[in-house]
This record gives sequence, structure tokens and C-alpha cells, in this order.
Amino acid sequence: MALLLNLRLKQLECVLRMLNLNKEPLDQSVECFKVLIYDDFCKDVIAPLIGVKELRRQRVTLQLPIHDNERKHVPTVAVYFVQPTETNIQRIIADVTSSLYDTFHLNFSSSIPRPLLEDLASGTLHHCNGSIESVHDQYLEFVTLEDNLFSLSQQNVYAQLNDPSATGRDIEEMIEKIASGLFDVLATLGVVPVIRCPVGGPAEMVASSLDKKLRYHLLCKNNLMSSFQVQRPLLCIFDRNFDLSVGIQHDFRYRPLVHDLLGLKLNALIIPGAAQKKKIFLDTCSDPFWSANASLEFPQVAGEIEAQLNNYKKDVEEVNRRSSSSTDLIGNTKHLMDAVNSLPELTERKQVIDKHTNIATFLLGEIKERSLDVYTTKEKDMMMGGARINLTDLLSVLKTKGTKMDKLRFAIIYLLSSDTLNQADVKAVELALREAEADTSAFQYLKKIKSLNVVSSAANSASRSNIVDWAEMLYDQSINAVTSGVKNLLTGDQQLAVARTVAALAEGKPNPETDSYLFLDPRASKACTTSHVMGRSFSEAIVFMVGGGNYIEYSGLQELSQQPQGTLKNIIYGATEILNATQIIEQLAILGQNMGLG
Repeated sequence: MALLLNLRLKQLECVLRMLNLNKEPLDQSVECFKVLIYDDFCKDVIAPLIGVKELRRQRVTLQLPIHDNERKHVPTVAVYFVQPTETNIQRIIADVTSSLYDTFHLNFSSSIPRPLLEDLASGTLHHCNGSIESVHDQYLEFVTLEDNLFSLSQQNVYAQLNDPSATGRDIEEMIEKIASGLFDVLATLGVVPVIRCPVGGPAEMVASSLDKKLRYHLLCKNNLMSSFQVQRPLLCIFDRNFDLSVGIQHDFRYRPLVHDLLGLKLNALIIPGAAQKKKIFLDTCSDPFWSANASLEFPQVAGEIEAQLNNYKKDVEEVNRRSSSSTDLIGNTKHLMDAVNSLPELTERKQVIDKHTNIATFLLGEIKERSLDVYTTKEKDMMMGGARINLTDLLSVLKTKGTKMDKLRFAIIYLLSSDTLNQADVKAVELALREAEADTSAFQYLKKIKSLNVVSSAANSASRSNIVDWAEMLYDQSINAVTSGVKNLLTGDQQLAVARTVAALAEGKPNPETDSYLFLDPRASKACTTSHVMGRSFSEAIVFMVGGGNYIEYSGLQELSQQPQGTLKNIIYGATEILNATQIIEQLAILGQNMGLG
């Protein structure tokens, strides 16, 4: 069986090779001490992959921001890891011409454009004296958070793509940037996937741009992709409007709950109100509890914390008993040595338990204070398409516990899950939001989008608003995707729409939900059609969400890959950025304000 793709491991290998002056990490010839120079983006790329201790093992003695004006001359090797931007190039030229370091190894997070490369060459031509020893494109313009989770760290993409004032050029530049980031992910993995996406909208635009990049790159003699792949992965590209509500709903699983309430960023968080404002890191590689329990419902996690604490206490008692029970000097000495040897492992276990106890205590306090269990249950009922929530019940939730954002999210789920809207009920909901002093811009925007569905289906009207014209240009017919029957969001077993769709695409069988999806194979002729993939199944998939992803979808896709009867055995999930509900609603609010709503 072929080895499953591991994006985190692949990216870490690339970073270690870069720190080893682009030689294999096992090459012992590179023994010099180095200073690492990075910009903000590349600092974020490194942060989830490699800690300070590991950097020291790689002989990195200093880490400095490229635009730090306090940097001084150091007679050592400088490894630069930055984005290929005009400002970074000019700063590198200044560093080289002033001989800030003895030698320079320049690494760019993505392919440097030729004009900038020419600027670099001309700016350092008469000053470098051979000090620039290497220049490399690393194709690492993305952040890997877990083995199967990545973000392009491109902010506010949803708001920018849906902005009615955006020009065609603005959209094209953004699509190109997204496609370039995805290309870097594939280059790091060394794979050429088969691409599937819905027809129309940003997903198709990104897929087409990526297909062109891959086709062009494969023509190069020394391309980055493996020439022989027994099992190629499937790449499914979606637009956030494919399933908007999943990023807004309340969710009771541990990882989404931590992201929602504590703002998990780059696998780190700070607990509000804690005695010590210390960063807590949640890494699946170094934290076995997080790795094992992140996808569980919160009550299960609380029970697991208690169970592990009890096991820890029993192990400590056993160590104490054994070290004090023996009367034989030799035996007692052995038990004491065993106790000493077990101390580091016990200490580490206790630190992990304490960390998750503190997190769980904060989450429990928020759940009780804001009645988040009520929001979660009521929202799931609405999205499952079961018994309709009546107005009295709806308003009672909006007028009880919860923050302004909780109430706004609840109202938006009501809006998105309704096939038809009773205008009197909508007005009552809006009034309740205003009484709670919530910003209704996001709610008004989505209400307007729903109403535009009716307008856009009317006869050719000369009085159509700019947003309708723009939406037709970009989305073709998929403007309806924003509000397209959220009853389809969940099936009876609560499988997310994206998981169900990916499973269908991976099976490669005729399916009315996916038969219309675009099929692109960069290794095949452009004459190939969807029929070429029918009957072909995939064991690995990369799922990418244009406009922002979330931990709810990530958890749902990981559950899909763990189903013993399923086709898929490994799924990598990525997005332009990983958003919690507050962040996506902030973008919706911007769109509403731009339309003069709220």
C-alpha cells in the first residue's frame, strides 16, 4: 500500500533542508552557525512546524525580522526566508550592500517574479563580492497547522470576492494568488492531482488557473512533481458559498469549540482572565491528549480529562509505594532509580492534564454563562430540517443568555435554513437583534442576497442593481448557493455536505449531486471529459475551500477518512484562511455595510 500523504512532514523536510543551506539535513558538512531572517508571513509558516529548541539544533543562533531596524552586523551566515515582495527585495539589497552578514542564502516562500529577480541582481551587482551564495524558490507559501490541515493565510478573501465594487482585475489577481498558493502545496507534496469542482464561480476560476500552472510546470525538464505516481490524489475545490452556515453554527466538539471561544491561532491560545497570560500550544505532534480527543464532543473530553487525572494519581501512588516498600538496600535503590526515571514522563503527563483542565474549565464557564448548549441544539434542529422552530421559541432564545454574536449567529442560521421567509417573522427577529444591540449588517446582507435570488430569476431587467450584475458575472447561476436548502447540509447521520460531496467524487460513480462537476487532469489532454474519471476511485483527497475554512469541516472530513467501509483513507483539508464564526460574520458585515445595510 502506498504511503499516505503527510503535508506537515513534507513541509518540515523542506524547512530543515533550507536551514541546512539547501542540503540534505543529514549532511554533516554544514556545521556553521546561522542567523535566520524572516518576514511576518514566513515567521507564521515556521511557527507551527519547528520550535526554538529544534532551531538551535539546526545551529540557528538568532531569529530576526527582516524589517527590524535594530539589526546589526554579525560575522556569520544569514539564511533569509521571506516573501518575494518589492519591500523585502529592497531590504535585502540594503543588507547586502552594507555587508550586514558574511554570506547570504536567500530563500523565497514562492517563485520570485523575474522583474524582482532582476532588481535584486542589479541592486547587488557591484557590492555583493560573492557574498550571495544561493537563491532558491521554496514553494512554501502556506501554513501547515496539522498533518492534514493547511491555510494559505490570505485574509478577508470571502469579503473581497463578494464585494460588488471589486473590478475584474481585482478578482483575477486574487484568483491567481490563491492558485499560486495551492500550487505550492502540491509542489511540496510532489503530486499532480485530478481536479474536480462545481461549475461557475471562484472554485472553477481557481481550478482553471491551477490547471494552467500545473500544465506549464510539467513541461519543464526538472519539474517538482513526481513523474510516476501509482495513486494520484483527488483535489476538490469549493467556494465558501457552497455551505456558508457550517462556519457560523455553534458546535460542541473540542477543537471547533476551542477555536470559537479562545481564538486558536497558529496552534496557540491565551486563556482570558488566567493568572498568567502565557501562550498555550495545542499541537497534535507533541500533545497526545489533543491529538486523541480534539474531535470529540466536549462532555466526552471533560470525562477523558478526569479519567487521565485519576490514572496519573494512581501511577504516582504506585511509584511512591514501590520506592518506599522495599527493605532490601539493593531492591530499594532499584525502585528509587525507577522512580527517578519515571519522573520526566509523569511531569509531562501532569502538564498536559493541567493544560487541558484549564482550557476545559474556561470552556465550561462560557457554555454555562452563554447557554451554548441551547444554541447548538436549536441550530442543529433547524439545519436538520426537522420540526420547524416557531417564532415564540426563536425569540425566547434571542432574549435569553448569550452574547450579541451568539444571538446574531442564531438568527443567521434561522435565515439560511429557511426555504421561504415570513416577512413578519423576519422583522420580529431583526427587532430582537436590535434590542440586544447586535450589529445586523451581516443579517441584512444575507437577507438581501436571498431576496436577490428572486430578482435574478426575473426577466432581463434594466434596473438590476450592481451586485446582481456582478454576481451573475462571477457566479453565473450559483448566487443561489448562498441560501440553497441548508436541509441538504446534514443527512440523517449528520454528515456535512462537503464530506458527502467529497465521498461521492472519490467513489467515481455516477451521482446526480456531482455529475455536473468540472473535471481537470493536468497530465491529460484538454479533450478529456468527466467520463474519463467515472469508475475511477481515489484513496486520498485534498479538499480546498476558497473564502475560508473551519474546524467543523476539518473534523467532518477526518471522520470520513476514518470510516472503514469508505473509499478515502486520507484527506488533507485547506482553505484561504481558517475562520471561526465571528471572523466570517465580520466579513459578511463588511459586505452589508458596503451595500448600505445594517
